Amino acid sequence: MERRTYTRAYAGAGARMLGLLLAGGMLLTACGGGSSVDKSSADGARGRQGTSGGGQVAPAPAPDASGEGAQKAENGRKKSVAPDYLSTFALDVDTASYGYARRRLADGYLPEAETVRPEEFVNSFRQDYRRPAGNGFSVTVDGARTDTGGGAGAGDWSLVRVGLATRVADEHGERPAAALTFVVDISGSMAEPGRLDLVKKSLSVLTDELRDDDSVSLVTFSDEARTLLPMTRLRDHRGKIRDAVDSMEPTDSTNVEAGIRRGYEEAVDGHRQGANNRVVLLSDALANTGETDADTILERIDAARRDYGITLFGVGVGSDYGDALMERLTNKGDGHTTYVADETQARKVFVDQLPAHIELRARDAKAQVAFDPQTVQQFKLIGYEDRKVADEDFRNDSVDGGEIGPGHTVTALYAVRLRDGVAGHVATATVRWLDPRTRAPHEESGSVETGAIDGGLWGGDSSKRLQVAAVAAYFAQELRGDRLPGQPGLGELATRASALATATEDSSVRKLADAIARADRLKGGSGSDGGVQQEGEMG
Repeated sequence: MERRTYTRAYAGAGARMLGLLLAGGMLLTACGGGSSVDKSSADGARGRQGTSGGGQVAPAPAPDASGEGAQKAENGRKKSVAPDYLSTFALDVDTASYGYARRRLADGYLPEAETVRPEEFVNSFRQDYRRPAGNGFSVTVDGARTDTGGGAGAGDWSLVRVGLATRVADEHGERPAAALTFVVDISGSMAEPGRLDLVKKSLSVLTDELRDDDSVSLVTFSDEARTLLPMTRLRDHRGKIRDAVDSMEPTDSTNVEAGIRRGYEEAVDGHRQGANNRVVLLSDALANTGETDADTILERIDAARRDYGITLFGVGVGSDYGDALMERLTNKGDGHTTYVADETQARKVFVDQLPAHIELRARDAKAQVAFDPQTVQQFKLIGYEDRKVADEDFRNDSVDGGEIGPGHTVTALYAVRLRDGVAGHVATATVRWLDPRTRAPHEESGSVETGAIDGGLWGGDSSKRLQVAAVAAYFAQELRGDRLPGQPGLGELATRASALATATEDSSVRKLADAIARADRLKGGSGSDGGVQQEGEMG
């Protein structure tokens, strides 16, 4: 994926005032692994308040910004531009990158660096955020210093965690009916154990979990697509659905475009007003026939996607997996993706998660974090490179965001360097989303002060869930060949993850510790602390 850092100059009086504070200009240098320093400006992050479209109070946006890079050419001459203290991104609850990495490590291989997305590693683990009383989000902002017990070069850096959470689904409450169109890859590559066989078992189990009033249709594709089952109410038809699932056999090539187009046609034909209408793509995403570009595929079903509000959920399978295609399809298809490697994971997705999360809590959800230039010298958002949104588009509701369901949590981690000897406000995080039914916009905010991030990351007072998030993020960075301030080597990360697994009694953290240990062995046990490449100064 293309990874870019957006650096913009303030316009008007805000730019002149900040320019005086930052006399002499600014130098931005790259961070390890080719990832640039992400910097944003929060002029008015505190003190100034505005009212959101949803009637809730949130910080007013910073003045419009423009420009790219630390220096901008004008009439052949370069001039310095002020740093931008805003960071804006679409929410993402994908976890496929972490699931696929675990599969590769279990098979004895390191995952390809380009398939590692740190935010998906972090969001694979349960967090300790408070839940909102209503259908919106809670916003939690906290953190800890990484220069106490961390790796070399930590300096005066901190890890700041922005946590967003939705209310969990009421297990006994009424949810709208679901109309699900399953688009199943039956190409030759799906014959490998752990692919089509796993999909068939998963769909058979799901048939028992869905409600009588839910509906399903089944589309298969190889070189062509066909409808095995039109939209059918569960009620007395579970046997018919199982028979259709059992009849699927692998054959020929992989025409993902044909499958998705036919799937959306079936979803439109079987569209149910007031129901949650969704296309579920189950594939190894190794497209080799027909259109193979995600954007072009989605353009061809754009009207159905927009006019009917049909979301796309991707489930990846297989040891050889088209991660980039599946990620692009679901990001642009108003949905999310996950990866399953075995029956345990498949049951978690299809039994524990999908039935409860069919309903949406938020559409086009975006977050914007405004850092205070009086206290923050540098910051870097960890991951989310392909989910970045232009700062000025935060409140532009025509710009695509993320779709979030009940009980979801979204975590964004920032490496933050405070100015020497400062105290006070650090950052304000705001989440904006559209009501899934009315499309009315809403916002919620939270903030953090320096006193809340003074404790050591690995100290006894630090949240265990913050520590788990840190271990997951550091692990992803190591797999990508990147370094962060205070980042331990793989050996120490494995030890910390093992201790956290015991402290939290969480089996998923135990699996994280095992994955890190495998990576350490594959790297020859060389995951020791190294020097940290320094990021650019601000001011």
